[in-house]
Amino acid sequence: MAKIIRKKDKRQAGILMPLASLPSNEGVGGMGAEAYKFVDLAVEMGFSIWQLLPLNPLGYGNSPYQPYSSFAGDEIYISLAALEKAGYLPEGFEPFAVTGDADRIDYVAAREYKEKYLRIASRNFYAKDAGSEDFKAFVSQPWVRQYGAFLALKRQNGMRTWNEWPKAQRDWVLDGKYDISHLEEEIDYRVFAQYMFIKQWMKLKKYANSKKLKLMGDIPFYVGLDSQDVWASRENFLLNKDGHPDFIAGVPPDCFNSDGQRWGNPIYDWEYMEKDGFSFWLDRIGYTADLYDIIRIDHFRAFDTYWKVPSTCPTAKEGDWIEAPGSEFFNLLFEKRPKIEIVAEDLGGDFVPGVIALRKEFNLMGMNVADFTLLSPQQPIKHQVIYTGTHDNQTVIGWYRSMKRSEQKKFRNALADYGTPRESVAKKMLRYVFGSVSAMAIVPVGDILGLDDRGRINSPGTVGSPNWEWRMESYEPLEKKVGFIKDLLIETQRAK
Repeated sequence: MAKIIRKKDKRQAGILMPLASLPSNEGVGGMGAEAYKFVDLAVEMGFSIWQLLPLNPLGYGNSPYQPYSSFAGDEIYISLAALEKAGYLPEGFEPFAVTGDADRIDYVAAREYKEKYLRIASRNFYAKDAGSEDFKAFVSQPWVRQYGAFLALKRQNGMRTWNEWPKAQRDWVLDGKYDISHLEEEIDYRVFAQYMFIKQWMKLKKYANSKKLKLMGDIPFYVGLDSQDVWASRENFLLNKDGHPDFIAGVPPDCFNSDGQRWGNPIYDWEYMEKDGFSFWLDRIGYTADLYDIIRIDHFRAFDTYWKVPSTCPTAKEGDWIEAPGSEFFNLLFEKRPKIEIVAEDLGGDFVPGVIALRKEFNLMGMNVADFTLLSPQQPIKHQVIYTGTHDNQTVIGWYRSMKRSEQKKFRNALADYGTPRESVAKKMLRYVFGSVSAMAIVPVGDILGLDDRGRINSPGTVGSPNWEWRMESYEPLEKKVGFIKDLLIETQRAK
């Protein structure tokens, strides 16, 4: 059994806000001045944790949970203003022109806008600073140029999934036989973008940590089929000889979805992984741990048992629960990284004995979403993270308005002792969550602002707009909440 460093639970408060949703004049939130201002506001309110969504390259449907790579960062978050300040862009570049709703992210327009300037900055960088030792050290990481080649080959193939490329290109990563010299300029650009991403991210992290604000990252359990991960490490997945999955991931039917959720991610070959010493997972989590102070593992329950669906099935109705070697993996992980701090997203596995046992074996914090548990027997416990809601839930106001009147009355009665009668249900829910016994309490910005479902981030089981598109137009509404949140965190003994 690995030695696990157990820290005494202390009362903390966190704020959930996607980087993309920050205000910005560059089309999408990023690592510029807007991110530093958010850090300052979070600290002023008394928060000690900023929880983000995955920052990897957005995949199908602009979802951060279907990324092109587990190691790369999405270049859409790179601050152009910071590149201008560094001398890689001419002064006075044009700001992004908003043509749609100001509280929505237009990913296509934002990406086109940023890429134009990033390519200019790339050429200037290679002309001036590509010989630096820091850049050489970054490029020496095996995944860096591999990721550049992956995207360059995707672009050459009309952005089709890698298993649809000509065989020679599909297998370049395995045998190196295909001549990619004509793609060097594109690869260099992608390498530059990754270098700038990590430079800007680590600078932001250092600033947040200097203010005693921890950053909580998020790692999806599964990776997308159309990713560098699967393309380069096919032996870790249950694929046929042409690179197509024999089985895919999802969850079975429940009270929310009669067909279940057919995610489409390839299933891990756990037998191979265990023989290989779980190197794929150790590398993936290890790299993520260097970028964040805390890691939340999405769909944690699949480390115990996972739903295995034949790829020929159009829904997730057909499948089998298969046991995973979660205990063996975490034993090895904590042996190598005893100080790593992990939060287990165990929703859906709350009453599965194996999931509970696995979480307790390694002293991992689980999750409690008050939207779902306020009126249930599943009350908060100390060694746990409690939320008003996550990125997958309705906002408190949206959820309340979707209830029947009889349900609304039960909800109001349950919150009757929190706050004053005139306060909104969103404020009362904040009081309930921050006042709970749970050591860590985290709330989305949308619930602090009291937004309806216009401020919802994602609806599970659906793809495309309006998922992942909400953004805060300015900081003014949040600034007006500073005093209230600060007083509430002091009152509930969570202010840092």
